Amino acid sequence: METQDFATTLPSKRRHKSLSQGLVESISNNIKNGILKPGEKLPTESAIMALYDVSRTVVREAISHLQAAGLVQTRHGIGTFILEPGQNNLGVLREAIVTVRDVLDILELRISLETEAAWLAAARRTEEQATELGKALEDILASKETSNASVNADVRFHLLIAQATGNRYFVDILSNLGNTIIPRARLNSAMLSLDATHSYLERVNREHEDIYTAILRQDQEAARAAMRTHLSNSRERLRQAQQRMEASPA
Repeated sequence: METQDFATTLPSKRRHKSLSQGLVESISNNIKNGILKPGEKLPTESAIMALYDVSRTVVREAISHLQAAGLVQTRHGIGTFILEPGQNNLGVLREAIVTVRDVLDILELRISLETEAAWLAAARRTEEQATELGKALEDILASKETSNASVNADVRFHLLIAQATGNRYFVDILSNLGNTIIPRARLNSAMLSLDATHSYLERVNREHEDIYTAILRQDQEAARAAMRTHLSNSRERLRQAQQRMEASPA
């Protein structure tokens, strides 16, 4: 791939989020159009920054979105590579994760995986990673509804924690699951819990804040406990929803 073929001009003087989304769209289009081929390595962060005239934060945010979409895979210390269409190294069919039972099973996996990821992230995170995590939290808190923006910020928050572990396999697993790691990406969790959307989001936001604060303090046990609480609460809300659905007359 010729480097000059990679970049397309982004509109100037746009907001950070627009720049990030524009970069995601540009790279996605390059993948769809065959300019970026499966197995090919993306240019370095510095090269993308220069090509698009954007900051490192914009590049990393865009890469996180592409990972969540299952379009690329980052191998730490090596680079970011384009995945085959529909490739999923774990054999998890994201399209099949649609029922409450499916999401409950994913949450069980995440409780085992992400509690330890939070513990490691608290010990290993860099100042830059802590800053990026704080920005992702700000985006979550700014989302007033269970919208796509809210889901994307939530996915980014959890992927940043995985990245802060310094262990690429945490990132690989969560990236392969994509947006299915967020229950409300598949289900209207606020309605399922029989709570008002505002009340539901307030609780979820507090849980995210607790995770972030513990990682910022580098308190490993508190980070692990906060992540377990967050994911266990999500599982319990959905479990109760499943019971109500099963008890309802057909």
